[in-house]
Amino acid sequence: MSRLPVIVGFGGINAAGRSSFHHGYRRLVIDALPEAQAESTWHALAQVMNIDVSGGLTPDIMSQIRANTLIRRIGADHFDTENIPWNRRVNLRPEPERPIFFDLRTKHLPTQIPDSWEISHMDDRTVRVVVHGACEMLLPDSLVCDVKAAGQLPTGFDPKVLYQSRNHPRGIQMTVYGASDALQSVGIDWEHVRKNVSPDQISVYAGSAMSQLDHAGNGGMMSSRALGKRVTSKQCALGFAEMPADFINAYVLGSIGMTGTSMGACASFLYNLRLAVNDIRSGKSRVVVVGNSEAPITPEIIEGYAAMGALATVKELCELEGKSEFEEPDFQRACRPFSANCGFTIAESAQFLVLFDDELAMQLGASIHGAVDDVFVNADGHKKSISAPGIGNYITVAKALASAQQIVGERSIQQRSFVQAHGTGTPQNRVTESHVLNECAKAFGIERWPLAAVKCFLGHSIGVAGGDQISSTLGVWAHGILPGIRTIDHVADDVHDSNLLISSKHGEFAKDALDVAIINAKGFGGNNASASLLAPHVVDAMLEKKHGKKAVAQWRSRNEPVAAAADAYDRRALAGDAEPIYKFNHNVLSGDNIRFEGGQLNIEGYDAIELFGESAYKDML
Repeated sequence: MSRLPVIVGFGGINAAGRSSFHHGYRRLVIDALPEAQAESTWHALAQVMNIDVSGGLTPDIMSQIRANTLIRRIGADHFDTENIPWNRRVNLRPEPERPIFFDLRTKHLPTQIPDSWEISHMDDRTVRVVVHGACEMLLPDSLVCDVKAAGQLPTGFDPKVLYQSRNHPRGIQMTVYGASDALQSVGIDWEHVRKNVSPDQISVYAGSAMSQLDHAGNGGMMSSRALGKRVTSKQCALGFAEMPADFINAYVLGSIGMTGTSMGACASFLYNLRLAVNDIRSGKSRVVVVGNSEAPITPEIIEGYAAMGALATVKELCELEGKSEFEEPDFQRACRPFSANCGFTIAESAQFLVLFDDELAMQLGASIHGAVDDVFVNADGHKKSISAPGIGNYITVAKALASAQQIVGERSIQQRSFVQAHGTGTPQNRVTESHVLNECAKAFGIERWPLAAVKCFLGHSIGVAGGDQISSTLGVWAHGILPGIRTIDHVADDVHDSNLLISSKHGEFAKDALDVAIINAKGFGGNNASASLLAPHVVDAMLEKKHGKKAVAQWRSRNEPVAAAADAYDRRALAGDAEPIYKFNHNVLSGDNIRFEGGQLNIEGYDAIELFGESAYKDML
């Protein structure tokens, strides 16, 4: 029987706050929570945002937290939307009898002197340049950004101050925080985990769909020369798309197992999750850390998506709200999935899962928050344009439903499942994705399929989007509240919803009433992915059938101290006492620490690695 990939830890940071222990999820549904849980959520956000609540949680503080979380106007900590620096290209044409002249430091002369320049030396350090003909120059100027909303990390949270960040790109800073949060949420010391599995049975699949594009990464490397600055030795190295995985291996886990990232635009998180599922099913890995980190709130990235007409602009939002372009729209409603909308809202996020196989989870007493049944990836086939949607998403959603149905049965799919839609908030997505989901619901006999679209709260975090959806899904199973699409007041006429339940209201369900969640992602270029996730109570039943009641009872007993340790981490985090894991220059090994003995590779500080596993092709020759 295949090993089941179970989720034993999760964490990260997005516009709703810290993800572990469902804190970020509870921000989405805070108005539907019991008073005690709502108050705990406000306190968790206050800690992340460095807001002093020692004098009590006042209405003003809660208003401050509301205004500075989720989607909102882009803050000055990212960039000034009213004053974006750029260089305006101009052509100077001096009159023949009135040339242009200016003085310049000798060392600042260009290597290639334009033909129209006449150079004379004023002294050892200064030259005078006389321009006799036409000359092209760049003049410093500024622009006003048409896009002013984004899903930003809570105001006051700055990941770089939490560890020795050493000028790391923001996406890497978020990786260190998010991966540490996920790992510590497990409640089992990492060294104990490591002692129970072979070191080559630990995998890390994490990355960024767009790489690190701020100034500390590829963005700085590409722009420095044009800005008259020098490229640093770190910008190229830290800009690689798989750098989140590299940092987790090198500075968080010390892992020597399989690693890398799989990129599929907005479906990248699910692409990495697919690698994790395949590894655990096959037995190649027993532990996988999977995730993505994206920090795309930069003027350059926003300009790129805006040039495609993909982002919601101020003018378009004002038109939706019946306001003049000189008024300010409600930026917290910038993303309106499946309603009248005008474009998606870009966002930053880092989300990570820790997966064990079911046997290891039971052996170590790990808490189980759900399981990943499978992940399906399909392309669109021939396309009219690379950005146009195609047929691949029908395949992935249908396969995910069919796979889950083989486990839980037809009735469960029809009455006890829900879907986390990609739900970008674009006119094209509302039509195409709703048709995909609606047709699949019809095919599987689902009359009113409950649908969530959490980008309405969080924005579109590109490669991390699937992680945001999964984090929310785990919260739904824990609290029984399916987030409504709170930013909409109606469903658009062109949305296909005969078999979908699309609502602006939060849906409330009894405990254990939802068995399956389908996580859907539609990536640019035809990168479609859908995952089927199984609820914790379904996993419990599967474990009992596979391992027996006695083994499950023993697992529950072993889980008690693990759950207590996880809760202790949460309490420390709420008190501001939990720091990210960052082990720089820690236990660095070299070839001197390796020995080959009898078909094994022995590495100092690690269990031996067996070199001669069973080949799948040993009987073919």
